[in-house]
Amino acid sequence: MTAGMKAGKIEIGLFVLRLGLGSFLLLWSVDKLVEPETTTKIFGHFYHLTIPANAAVVVGVLECLLSLAIMAGLWKTWTYGLGLALHAVSTLSTYEQLMSPFGKNHLFIAALPVLAAFVTLFILRESDTFCVIGRRPVNPSGSAM
Repeated sequence: MTAGMKAGKIEIGLFVLRLGLGSFLLLWSVDKLVEPETTTKIFGHFYHLTIPANAAVVVGVLECLLSLAIMAGLWKTWTYGLGLALHAVSTLSTYEQLMSPFGKNHLFIAALPVLAAFVTLFILRESDTFCVIGRRPVNPSGSAM
């Protein structure tokens, strides 16, 4: 396998990872829009914050925009970093469920590989170049055209 073929596989793999994580975050965002009352209960239970339902909708809209920016590969350091931070806070807020992951809490452990995927995407963000919106083509000398 040539270096170019290996690089192409990495770029496609990161693209798939980016779409998957963006979609994951987008589903949670839409949930905030569809069921804002449930979001207020989640914020109260896991984050110990009291927010009104209209604030949950605002959070949902902002998270939707972040999700779409991640899927588009825009502003990678900021969007991938913010997606990672949001998911890390969300995961850490469920530490009690993660310490007892079996039975009724078994779905919480799914947050751990998602967190690992966000870390991976953030670390490899400079290599994530396949189907990125606004990416300028690079000529063979390595400078932007």
